Amino acid sequence: MSTLAEAAVALGYGLASALVPVVNAEAYAVIAGHRGGHALVAVLALALGQTVGKLLLFESARRGSGRLARTVARRRRSGRAGGRATRWTEPIRRWLSRRRTALPTVLVSAAVGVPPLAVVSLAAGTAGIRRGEFAVACLSGRVIRFALLVLPAALA
Repeated sequence: MSTLAEAAVALGYGLASALVPVVNAEAYAVIAGHRGGHALVAVLALALGQTVGKLLLFESARRGSGRLARTVARRRRSGRAGGRATRWTEPIRRWLSRRRTALPTVLVSAAVGVPPLAVVSLAAGTAGIRRGEFAVACLSGRVIRFALLVLPAALA
C-alpha cells in the first residue's frame, strides 16, 4: 500500500474509532506495526483521526453544555447507572476545572486510556478548556500511545 493510501486509511479508521466504540484503533496500530513499511505514517494519521473525532465530541459538548449538564444531573439521581457515571464524571470535572490539572488530565487520558478519553473529551468541552490546547494534548497523547503499541511490532 502506498504511503498516501496508508495515511488515508489510518486517518479514516482513527476518526471512526473515536466516534464508534467497537472500532479499535489500538488493534489497527498493532497490525500496522506488523506489516512494517509505513508504520510511522499510520501512527501519525491514526492519532490525527482520533484527535479529530475527539474534537467533534469536545465541540458537541461545548455547544450543548446545558443539555449535557441536565442529563448528567438526571443520571446522578437514577440508581446504579447514575452512581457509575458520577464516579467517573465528578473527579474528571474537578481536574478539568483547574487550569494546572486540565491539560495533564487530557494528556494522560489520551496516552494511557484512564480516565476514558471519550468521557474526558465531553467533560473538557463543558469545562472551558481552549480547543487548541485540548487538540495538542490529545494528539500528543495519542501519538505516544500508538507509537508504544507499534514499536515492539516494528522492531521484531
